[in-house]
Amino acid sequence: MRSRLTLTTSLGVALAGCGAFGPPRDPPHIPTSANYSVTAPDAQLPSADGVAQRLAQNAPPIRQWWKEYQSQELDSMVDEALANSPSLAAAQSNLKAAREALRSQIGNSLVPNVDLVASPNRERALGIPVLPQETFLENIFVAQVQASYTFDFFGAAVLADRALARQVQQQALELESTRRALATNVVMATINAASLQAQVNAVSELVTASEERARQTTARYKAGSAGRDDMLAAEVDAANAAATLPPLRAQLLAVRHAQAVLLGRRPDQAPAPLPLAALHLPDTLPVSVPSELLHQRPDILAAEAAVRAAADEAGAATASMFPSLSLSASYGRGGFDWSTFSSPAGAIWGVGAQLTQPLFHGGALRARRGQYQANYEAAVSQYKLTVISAFRSVADALVSLEEDARTLSETRRAAEASRALEQDSESRYRLGSVPLFAVLSAREQYENAAVQDSRARAARLADSAALFDAMGEPPDTPRHAQNAISAGR
Repeated sequence: MRSRLTLTTSLGVALAGCGAFGPPRDPPHIPTSANYSVTAPDAQLPSADGVAQRLAQNAPPIRQWWKEYQSQELDSMVDEALANSPSLAAAQSNLKAAREALRSQIGNSLVPNVDLVASPNRERALGIPVLPQETFLENIFVAQVQASYTFDFFGAAVLADRALARQVQQQALELESTRRALATNVVMATINAASLQAQVNAVSELVTASEERARQTTARYKAGSAGRDDMLAAEVDAANAAATLPPLRAQLLAVRHAQAVLLGRRPDQAPAPLPLAALHLPDTLPVSVPSELLHQRPDILAAEAAVRAAADEAGAATASMFPSLSLSASYGRGGFDWSTFSSPAGAIWGVGAQLTQPLFHGGALRARRGQYQANYEAAVSQYKLTVISAFRSVADALVSLEEDARTLSETRRAAEASRALEQDSESRYRLGSVPLFAVLSAREQYENAAVQDSRARAARLADSAALFDAMGEPPDTPRHAQNAISAGR
């Protein structure tokens, strides 16, 4: 405890002397407004499919937001991905290695180095030329405790340590961002798989109806009740409908394979697609104000840590151009025989100091300072881009949700009308007032409308997930605090 207090005090004293070096550590101020988009969305989104989503303004984001879909199967898949994803496990191991590298660098730069050196030697050495014996065989016994310490008057080492600590913190936040992206990708893949499965089912029914209508038209042509053009047009429609099914199936399998990899499984172990009806559309979506978003999204916090790290690196490069003082001391025993080594006459010691002022390094030190200054400017620009890109992702999600509701309302209207038309055609066919091909045509129309309706429902679910993810995570999350503490150790 006392050594840690001494280390903290030394660090604070050193930082007090190095505050003048380097560019500002705080990220640049990004002006914000009350709205994300050009026009502010209404708190109540348009109603569609019996659900009117509500935007909860200034509400805190939801940590495990995927549970808002009220699907135990989806929750299980997200938990499985977070536990078994190889990419996430590799990122966690890399972060652990970075933290150990930080501890190693701090240990080498902020506390004295103490080593125990033992060097017994047996050697033949040259003698004095006037003596008859030109060489001598001798034994040398030396054992010493050596200590050295470099005083960081201008904070070069402290700034370098702090820069590395910020880089570790940046990696921790990027890991958090990766974890959230993994959960989002699992949700998106699940929604896409459900949508594609619904489309495959609808298109399969469409192909069946088209093929049957083509056969009916061919039979009518042979019976003389339909023209050749009608027969060929029916064949074209059937072939076009059948041609859309293989790529749709391939797309479904590709999404399922990607979903399996996200879960840490082999592609042949991909889970079965969930029905779209099993995914409940969240009724309420939290929307934080832009100024709060800066403190919630891991990618923005990581970009902020990168700015601070780059500023400290630039400061360390500047501080390294000033003098440094190194002290060294050693104490031990030595001798040419064991009796001398163990007697009081064998005591040896030494103390020394070295003051170093860089004078000429071929411009290397100035170039290094210019390099880190340029890195800092790049980190500032990247921070600005990250912030405005985050604002854009929220704005896009809000606009998409509003338009998704309108699109779904129209596709649902078309699907319901097509379904009613199909039912009317079937009733009239049973009464003998319309031929079978009219029923088949109405069924094709309904299946086409069902495909569009499935896509619209999936888009609404996916854009809700995009908004959840864009909001980030509450700043009081223990995980964030733990990352910061671990990165600063």
